[in-house]
Amino acid sequence: MDGQPQSLRGLFSQAEEKRAQLDAYPSSNSPSYQESLRSTISDYEECLRVSDQVTLFSPNETLEDVSSGDLQYMLITYYLAELILRINGGSRKANLESASTQYEKFLKLLDSYDMLSKGDARLLEQYRENRKSFSTASITDAAARRETKISRFKEENTMKRKLEHLRQNPTALENDEAALRDLNLTRLSLATHQTFQTLESTAQELQILALAPPEPTNGQPQASADIRERTGRGQDSYSERLDNPNRMGGLSGPILSADGKPLRPFTLLDTRARLQQGVFRPDHSLPTMTIDEYLEEEKKRGGMIEGGGEQSMIRPEVDEDDFDKADEETMKARAWDEFTEENPKGAGNTLNRG
Repeated sequence: MDGQPQSLRGLFSQAEEKRAQLDAYPSSNSPSYQESLRSTISDYEECLRVSDQVTLFSPNETLEDVSSGDLQYMLITYYLAELILRINGGSRKANLESASTQYEKFLKLLDSYDMLSKGDARLLEQYRENRKSFSTASITDAAARRETKISRFKEENTMKRKLEHLRQNPTALENDEAALRDLNLTRLSLATHQTFQTLESTAQELQILALAPPEPTNGQPQASADIRERTGRGQDSYSERLDNPNRMGGLSGPILSADGKPLRPFTLLDTRARLQQGVFRPDHSLPTMTIDEYLEEEKKRGGMIEGGGEQSMIRPEVDEDDFDKADEETMKARAWDEFTEENPKGAGNTLNRG
């Protein structure tokens, strides 16, 4: 009987060491990290098996019956749940459900020893009543939800500071059972606090996964997406999109056929820089000339009429040194005088003559 707890102590120390080494990996997506993660999970599962085999915790006991050193073994299921959530690959939904099961076992163990506060006991009842939409704060009252979140955040920071203070003197923990007990109880309180937060986020993620299309089974091809989502139009080929990728042959697929014929419109660019210039640009057509350039082009092609208004009354001054221009102006003036003499004012009005 004494040898089995020693074995549990060694297994737990080994698992704790591996769990601490996981933080040294640069990426949690690397194969080496995932391999070490699964090995750590296996060690904690072995710790759980041994603790159940020796009946380390019994429903007939109270918290005072549990030794200060054995309190740390209550965290086995909590660490298991935390590590399961780090697994990449496989079914994410299955991992979330497995982690939630371990979290619930952890809370159930603490509840059996009356270690949950009134607020945590109330949250546990809420979780059992509605696991799918569990929340640590009100989802209808925004102000109350904010206050609850702030309060729980402050409580968590207080527990972290206390835990850090107790860890600063490991030698005292070995010789002072009261300090060791306080340390383990603080660790359990912090784990309880974080468990409810993780259960809330897990419930939200499960709700999102429930809205996703079902994964194809082995041997069955994946169903094609809805045609409206794939092409942006209905089955009647109508679309309000101006950049419909299926218009005029589409914008995907090969440009040329095997015999060199173009299969869809394309543009030849002279340099790579020109292609890059078209990336960050407005989504609307920009003007190609200024207003002055446009007016000048209109004048050249005769699209504008000049004259009229006050400017038409201003006669250009004749250069006195330009005799040809002066003679031309004199002849025009004489012709106008002769015309007015031969055609007096009102001569053409024959309506009022008797």
